[in-house]
Amino acid sequence: MYTHSKQILNDGMGIEEAKKAIVMLHGRGGSAEDIISLKRVLNIGDMAIYAPKAFNNSWYPYSFMAPETENQPALNSALDIVDQVVTEIEAAGILPENIYFAGFSQGACLTLEYTTRNAKRYGGIIAFTGGLIGEKINEGNYNGDFAMTPVFIATGDPDPHVPVSRVKESIAILERMNAFVTFAIYPGRQHTISSPEIQLANKHVLNASI
Repeated sequence: MYTHSKQILNDGMGIEEAKKAIVMLHGRGGSAEDIISLKRVLNIGDMAIYAPKAFNNSWYPYSFMAPETENQPALNSALDIVDQVVTEIEAAGILPENIYFAGFSQGACLTLEYTTRNAKRYGGIIAFTGGLIGEKINEGNYNGDFAMTPVFIATGDPDPHVPVSRVKESIAILERMNAFVTFAIYPGRQHTISSPEIQLANKHVLNASI
C-alpha cells in the first residue's frame, strides 16, 4: 500500500509566459525525465510541461485490469496528484481548453482515467498504449462532456499489458462522451512508442485548432 507525494518535474515554457500546458505521465518503471524527453519529437515547444513523479516509479501496484480495489489507495492517490497539477495550472490562468495530457502505458491508462472522470473540453489527450482502468469498466465513474476534445490512442496487437479489446471499449466510452478520437493499432509492435504514433499525435492532437 502506498500513496504519492506531489513531486513534479517542470520543463518547457515558463507557466507565466505560456498560453498552454501539458501534463505528462510516465509509465511503470519509467520516470518523469523519460516522458519529458518526448518534447524532442512532440509539438509542445510552446507549452509549460508538468510531469509528476510516481512513488517507486509506479502509479498503482497491479495491472490496470485488476479489480480496482487491489490498486487502492494508490490509484486514488495518483488521480489526486493529477488533479492537483491541473488545479495548479488553472490557478496560473490557463483554461482547461489549453491543457493537454500525454501518457505512456501505465501513464496512458492514468491519463485516460483522469480525463474521462473529469470530462470537459481540454486541449487534447494522447494515450500511448492505454485504456480505462478496472477489471471491468465502471461507467458510473465517468461524467462530463469532452465537447470534441481531440484524443489519440495507440497500441500494439497484441500488447503484453493492454488488450486491444480494452482499448476499443475505452474508445467507445470516450466517443459517447463526445471526444473526437483517432486511434491506431500496430500489428506486432513492441511495448514502446513508435515514430508513426508520434506523427499521428502531432497531427491529430497537437496541431488541432480549437
